[in-house]
Amino acid sequence: MPTSYQMPLFSALPVAFTHGQGAWLWDTQGKKYLDALAGIAVCGLGHAHPAVTAALCDQAGKLLHTSNWYEIPLQEQLAERLCKLAGMDNAFFCNSGAEANEAAIKLARLYGHQRDILTPGIIVTEGSFHGRTLATLSASGNRKIQSGFEPLVQGFYRVPYNDLAAVQQVGERNKDVVAVLVEPITGEGGVTIPDAGYLKGLRKICDERGWLLIVDEIQTGMCRTGKWFACQHEGVVPDVMTLAKGLGNGVPIGACLAHGKAAQVFKPGSHGSTFSGNPLVCRVALAVIDELDKGKFAVRAAKLGERLLAKLKEKLGKVPGVREIRGQGLMLAVELDRPCKELLQRALESGILINVTAENVIRLLPPLIFTDSEADLLADTLDMVVRAYLEPITK
Repeated sequence: MPTSYQMPLFSALPVAFTHGQGAWLWDTQGKKYLDALAGIAVCGLGHAHPAVTAALCDQAGKLLHTSNWYEIPLQEQLAERLCKLAGMDNAFFCNSGAEANEAAIKLARLYGHQRDILTPGIIVTEGSFHGRTLATLSASGNRKIQSGFEPLVQGFYRVPYNDLAAVQQVGERNKDVVAVLVEPITGEGGVTIPDAGYLKGLRKICDERGWLLIVDEIQTGMCRTGKWFACQHEGVVPDVMTLAKGLGNGVPIGACLAHGKAAQVFKPGSHGSTFSGNPLVCRVALAVIDELDKGKFAVRAAKLGERLLAKLKEKLGKVPGVREIRGQGLMLAVELDRPCKELLQRALESGILINVTAENVIRLLPPLIFTDSEADLLADTLDMVVRAYLEPITK
C-alpha cells in the first residue's frame, strides 16, 4: 500500500515487484507474473534486457548529464536515427510523452503566430489522451482527467474520432485553426482503430488548408503496431510526431520530431528542458533502436499480434458479454458490455498483468519479445479470467 508520505494519485494493486526477466516479473513473495502490459507499452524489449542493461551501466560509468549549452554527440546520433526511421527532419528531446505533446502544441501555436494568426487553434478528438500537463489534458478528449483543473487551456476544437467531415466543418467555421493533433489508434480511449484512410484523409485536409498534422505516436510508436510508427501503415508522414514510452524501454525519454515547414518553427530559446536528451537516456534509446532493428520487432509484432488476436477471438469471440475483440500488432483490446476494473485483481491472482481502460476495455500491450507460447498462455489465462467474471450471465 502507498504510504502517507506519497500523494494518493494512484490506486495501486496490492503487489510489489522485485525483479523481472523478459516478459516475466516476480513479486516480493516469489510469485511470478506474465506481463501483458509492459509498463503501459514502455518495456517493448521486456525486463532486464542485456543490451539495455549494458548501455545503461556503461554510460552511467562515463557521463550521465551535461547541459544543452554544450554539444551532446549521443543526442545528435539519436536524432538522426529517429528522423531517418520516421522520415522527419529534426528532433527535440524531453522526459515524457506529455512533454513531447506540450512541445508539439507550442510548436503549432508558434507556427500560427508566424503566420499572423493571433489565437491559433488545434483540432483534437473525443476520447483522446495526450498527457496530464495543463495543456495536454486540455487537449485530451477525456472529461474525467480535466475535472477540477478548470480553467482549461483554450484554443482546442474537439471533433469525434474517425470523422473527417467534422474536421472539415470545424475548418470552415474557424479560420484560426493551424493544426490537427491525433492518435493513430487511441490508447487510453479504449484502443479504437479508425477506418482505413483516416490518417491519409487528415493529411489531405491539412495540406489543403496549410495546417500541421501532429501524430501522437507515444503509445503506438517503436514497432508496437507492426510498423516502426503506426502512421506508416497508411504511408503518411506527419508534420510533427511525438514519441515516448517504448523509446527508452523504461528510461524516461520523450521526443518531438518535426518535418518540412514544421522543422523550421522553433529557434534558439523557443523551448527547452534541463534534462533534454542527456547522454544517459540517449545512449539507452540508441540501444533500444539497435535491438528493435536487429530483431525485426516491427514484423514480429505484426505476426504475433495476428496470432494473439485470432486466439482471443476463437476463445472469447462468442461469449455473451464480450462486445468486440480488436487490435493492430501488439496493441489489443477485449471490449466488454460492462465496467470491468475488477478484472485487474482477478488477473493478478491468476498470474497475468493486464490493464482496463475506458471502464470496459481490457487493454493488452505485451512486450514485443513475447514468445508464441507466452501469447498462448496469455490467451488461455485471460479466457479463464473473463469467463469467470462474466459467468453469471452465461449460465
